[in-house]
Amino acid sequence: QVHSRETLVPLAPSHATHRCQQDTMGGASSKACGGCFSGLKTSGRAVPDMSPYSQQKQVANMQEAMALQRISAGTFLPSPPRSSRTVSVDWASPVPPDNTAGNVVPLDCDFELTIREVDAAQGSLATQLDTDQPGRATAASFSRHRSRFEMEQIVASPGSLPRPMSVDEREAAIRSILPTATYQMLAKVPPQLLTSADAASQSLRRNLAKGATVVFISAGLPGKRFTFERAAALGMKVVIIEHPDSWSRSLVEEGIVAKFLPVDMSQSSEAVFEQALAHIKSLGEDGQTGAVDGIATFVELSVPLVARLCERLGLPGHRPAAVDSARNKHATRAALKAAGLPTPKNYLIKTTTEVAEAGERVGFPAVLKPASGAASLGVKKVLNAAELVETYEEIVAELKTLVVTSGALVKGDPTSNAGVDASNIIDLSVIMEQYLDGPEVDVDVVMSGGEYQYAAVADNGPTMEPYFNETWAVCPSLLPKDHQRQLKELAIASVKALGFTSGVFHVECKMTSTGPQLIEVNARMGGGQVFECNLRSWGVDLVEETLFAALGIPSRPVVPKQPLSAVAYCYVNAPVSGKAHDLSKLEAVLKRPGVVWAKPLVKAGAEVVGPEKGLPTWLCDLFVTRPTAKEALDFLHALEAEDLVPVSI
Repeated sequence: QVHSRETLVPLAPSHATHRCQQDTMGGASSKACGGCFSGLKTSGRAVPDMSPYSQQKQVANMQEAMALQRISAGTFLPSPPRSSRTVSVDWASPVPPDNTAGNVVPLDCDFELTIREVDAAQGSLATQLDTDQPGRATAASFSRHRSRFEMEQIVASPGSLPRPMSVDEREAAIRSILPTATYQMLAKVPPQLLTSADAASQSLRRNLAKGATVVFISAGLPGKRFTFERAAALGMKVVIIEHPDSWSRSLVEEGIVAKFLPVDMSQSSEAVFEQALAHIKSLGEDGQTGAVDGIATFVELSVPLVARLCERLGLPGHRPAAVDSARNKHATRAALKAAGLPTPKNYLIKTTTEVAEAGERVGFPAVLKPASGAASLGVKKVLNAAELVETYEEIVAELKTLVVTSGALVKGDPTSNAGVDASNIIDLSVIMEQYLDGPEVDVDVVMSGGEYQYAAVADNGPTMEPYFNETWAVCPSLLPKDHQRQLKELAIASVKALGFTSGVFHVECKMTSTGPQLIEVNARMGGGQVFECNLRSWGVDLVEETLFAALGIPSRPVVPKQPLSAVAYCYVNAPVSGKAHDLSKLEAVLKRPGVVWAKPLVKAGAEVVGPEKGLPTWLCDLFVTRPTAKEALDFLHALEAEDLVPVSI
């Protein structure tokens, strides 16, 4: 039997295809068949026991399941840093109604949470591929390598990556490979042991993940170091595929990851795909790791690449078509409409002649945004027909001058050679969309076996218009319980409408005057403060759940009934344009009880932009905790009012 995230295709000796029961994207089957891989070449690697008896014999109880051993795991043993960091065992989670788990959720291991920032002026291609980095950049702010992969994934995703496979092509690919070592272990475990939302089953899931060879595509910023440390703490053998200049190379020497395999990420997406595929296929040959068990990423631009690598290799992973739809605003709206879900009025403007009709169909107020994607540039509110025409012309003109730099679209500087000219491939279409009033929320969703297992709502403060810059967030939500329920239901339904069945998702929604509306679905764990927010508020480790999904292990986060604490956080926007100075207040405030971090996002003496001149600069990153959500938010606002990073005009 071989698996993919959304189909499990057992192959009998006659090559007849039948279906088996499954829980996850590639998780355990209640029955297993053998003889499917007789005669397949194995390139000299150890051949797993695929006899009918070995595949059908399942363990009888939890004790036997915990004693299962991984074959051909490799010699590398991770050395995660030890820490005195403690994780509460008393937090609750918004889980499905049938989840009646107990209250104790031991983590079983310690890990170091390291939060670091990168100076964009360093110009590392590996870090600039990570769009989660805080702050703002202009094309002239630093010099950098030109990255075709980066440009394609931001302005024309999926770029030159392979098209999604057909059903026949997927099954042909599955027939060409052996099942992973993780899958062979899963096949021996009765589903009821794997899918219980209790501490014993969570320990079993961790035990099954131990020793797995997991490939991380793109390391992102140094602030994502904790994802590798968490994988090491779970006993996984991590392999990083990244640009040669990545900070993450040093993790090999530290014993946190097994291998660093360089790929020139400045090439086209197609070339990056082929080289990454060759690296992955070679794993296990030197005995340091096993063959690949799963592929994961925490970097947005690499999500389409990972989906296609998983599909090609028959590994658990999102379907590429679902990922592509999620990353295209117009395709997302179409999927929701087809599923009968609420969608704001919208119109895809491709030429100037369509502007007037767009205004008539959508009405005012409205928002104009580039259809091509992950960019704040070009997103603006319009109030009438005259503003619509003027703003549309401005956006198209701006799109024609854009360059890709530091993982984001920015307006080019004609005097500088920095960045990649995006005008040759960028989609100049603009979406006009009904303006959504009301409070915005994030919903972090864990899916497994086609159903949600966790969905936590966090409130976002009002954005700074007309640029929609983020302000603050608080978790748990302070909205009425019924509003939280509606938002959670829309987020889950949207994930399903796009074609996803398993994994971790960061979904953004609004509770408007006419009901809940979707903003976007991100097919990965949210960046920034999202990991810490869910861990401190609800006791759910989204890194762990992401890695379970990548391995085809069912997700059943185990959490108590009430949250232990609340968190609030924000990026502080520059109030006016000027020069930032005196960062000493941040050092002092960090010593106060309840302040988790207070990190500067600018250097002393840096020029910053206020709302009167454009998209405001983020000055610092604050994260606090208090017993209740209201107390946490009040504490955060009090700190903001202290003017922690003064700006002189």
